[in-house]
Amino acid sequence: MRRSLVVGNWKMNGSLESNKTLLSDVLQHWQGVHHAEVAVCVPSIYIAQAADMLGNTNIGYGAQDCSVHTSGAYTGETSVSMLTDLECGYVIVGHSERRQYHGETNQIVAEKALAAQQAGLIPIVCVGETLQQREAGQTLAEIGSQLDALRRVVDDTALASMVIAYEPVWAIGTGLSASPEQAQDVHSFIRSKLGSVAESIRLLYGGSVKPGNAESLFVQADIDGALVGGAALVADDFIGIARAAEPAT
Repeated sequence: MRRSLVVGNWKMNGSLESNKTLLSDVLQHWQGVHHAEVAVCVPSIYIAQAADMLGNTNIGYGAQDCSVHTSGAYTGETSVSMLTDLECGYVIVGHSERRQYHGETNQIVAEKALAAQQAGLIPIVCVGETLQQREAGQTLAEIGSQLDALRRVVDDTALASMVIAYEPVWAIGTGLSASPEQAQDVHSFIRSKLGSVAESIRLLYGGSVKPGNAESLFVQADIDGALVGGAALVADDFIGIARAAEPAT
């Protein structure tokens, strides 16, 4: 049975004071042993703070991006070795905002995923389509091309230790969300593209996930958790989503 995973993507939000309050509240309400795994991916400047507060707890932490380069004259970049130096567990690669605003191609995303995996990090590889692509019936073709690029760079052994997050671009930060059935259809397609290791790979849904719609998403056969944006900045909402990922008793 794949272990559920709920990851908060803080994006470019936070301060030392507000981070302390948020993480303290999340920790307070996520005590003990859980089936669902919980983590936060924070701005790189706050990774050290997350490490200090979350080290040796049941909440993981990671980064929102990494470089394909190991070191050198790449001003503003963060290498995977820097992330492992701070004992990060995860790194998001290929988020639609990186693809849109920074011109990251499928090839670059695949290379970042491989660099992260080889360093011992768990890459959370984002795939998804725009509203125009969905309306044109191109959802599966677009996501298929993103996954094909990943599989050309990453072998099955490396792929097995990655996480794939489906984030319809039209649902990110808009308040819109794919229906559970729409999300399941895409997740099923994604799993069909992952070959012999497909059943071991956790697939997350991202796109305006909230406590009110989380449970209906998580009961779908191929949805193993969520990559959470805005709701991850509110402790009660984030914990509510994490609790929805726990098995029914």
